[in-house]
Amino acid sequence: MNEELRPNPTARFESHMRDSSLREKALECLFLGDLLRRLWCQGITDVEVLKPGVDRDGYDLVLESNGVVRHVQLKSRFRGSRVAQVDVHIKLLTKPGGCVIWYEFDPDQMVIDKYYWFGDDAGRPLPALGDRISRHSRGNQSGYKSERPHQRVVTKGRFKVLQTMDELITALFGGRPNPSCSLMTAALLADLA
Repeated sequence: MNEELRPNPTARFESHMRDSSLREKALECLFLGDLLRRLWCQGITDVEVLKPGVDRDGYDLVLESNGVVRHVQLKSRFRGSRVAQVDVHIKLLTKPGGCVIWYEFDPDQMVIDKYYWFGDDAGRPLPALGDRISRHSRGNQSGYKSERPHQRVVTKGRFKVLQTMDELITALFGGRPNPSCSLMTAALLADLA
């Protein structure tokens, strides 16, 4: 194999840090594509996806389906990451159906493996965030990391682990997933292989 084309694990890891904005956008597109595909397979076409023009109220997306509105904050982590908490904006508590979706992804294949869900039933507000105030990740000249008064730390243990997009759709919008949709997708993937 040509040395220039050989994968370099160190460079790949560095690009995840250096190009994190691109990575987050790619993961968001993958997430939305899978969400919309699964809804379509279940016969649910009454769906809207809205993006705020300004990122200041703690959510990345507004999802609506069948009368259920969700203000969603997206978070991500590498498979095997030791990150055990996320910062959540307190304004998300005031939004209808506020929730946090923290997805875990394979850094080599850029595939989402599973989801961590922090929210309540459709139509109910986000559960209490707790009192632990988040701090900036970078310190000032003295190394002091100042507080972020509008952010709260939520630990991974408060999230519910969901293995599939169908489970996440149920958490978001209620109802039960259509099992035949999974069979149709499996058949389609087998035909493509």
